[in-house]
Formats: sequence, C-alpha cells, structure tokens
Amino acid sequence: MMQEYDEFADDELPEAELGPSKTRMKKEMAALQEMGKRLTELNRAQLESIEMSDALRRAIEQAQALKAREAIRRQLQYIGKLMRNEEVEPIRQRLDEMDSSSQAFANTLHLVENWRARLIGPDHQQALTDFIAEYPHCEIQTLRQLVRKAQHDVSTQKNSGAGRKLFQFIRELTQSGE
Repeated sequence: MMQEYDEFADDELPEAELGPSKTRMKKEMAALQEMGKRLTELNRAQLESIEMSDALRRAIEQAQALKAREAIRRQLQYIGKLMRNEEVEPIRQRLDEMDSSSQAFANTLHLVENWRARLIGPDHQQALTDFIAEYPHCEIQTLRQLVRKAQHDVSTQKNSGAGRKLFQFIRELTQSGE
C-alpha cells in the first residue's frame, strides 16, 4: 500500500508534466487584469497608439463607459481573459512609456529633450540632418519652422511657446515609432 503512494508522488514528476501551479496562474491572471485596468484609464489617442485585437479594444471601450462598480469589476475580469490571447509584452512596454513613474517614460523624455537641445543648439544643421535620418517620415518643413521659432525665442529671451511645440512634435515622432 505504501508503494502505491510513492509511485505517484508529486515531487518525482517532472515540472513539465505538472504545469504551472494554481497560485502562479492566479498571479498571472491578476497581472493581466491590472494591465487591463491600466488600459481602461487611457484616453482615446493613447489607446489607439497600442496594437491590440478589436475584441479587446471594444471590451476596454465598454469598460470605460460603465459606472457601476460591480459591472466594472466583471468587465475587467473579461478584459483579463481576453488578454490571455494577446501579445502582452508590446502592450506592457507601451503602457510603461506612457506611465510617468516608469523608467521608460523618463528615458523617452530624456531622448526628446536631448533632441530639442541639439536642434536649438549651435550645431543645429548637423542635428537636423541626424534627426531626419533617424525619423525620415517627419514633416521636414514643420520641423524646420519649429526649430527656427525656438531658436528665435532663445536669442530674444522670449517665450512664445515654440520650444514646447518643438518638444511635443519630437515626442509624437519618437512615440509613433516612425
């Protein structure tokens, strides 16, 4: 009798046959639901910038329209279930880029600020060439106008908002991935 129990002991089975533990599966589902909750907190433009299935996009939009707490909870569970079939790593990366407390967000801001400083700086012609090579789909004329206006603001020590507009233009280009 003792031999039967030893024959089927769990610790003798290879990990592949056991599969993931129930606790691990619950943690993964909770993480997917949390990611889904973060998605529901985005505005339309931010949501459109993330690649996902149409079913997931519809579920997120429905969750954004709900007001009842229990209905929202159920919808978030449904979103978590849908996310099991999604490629979650690109979604997670994009969310981190949008999250102001993440390192990815800080890195993006540093990149944009460095580009702006170079474009306004003394070697702006080389910076323009480098920027256009890096982002060939940018509107070159708009970029040149924004750079000129920002340089004028710096030289006259005025703030017409051109530097901020240039920053936003660069940020949109860097975040679009083009």
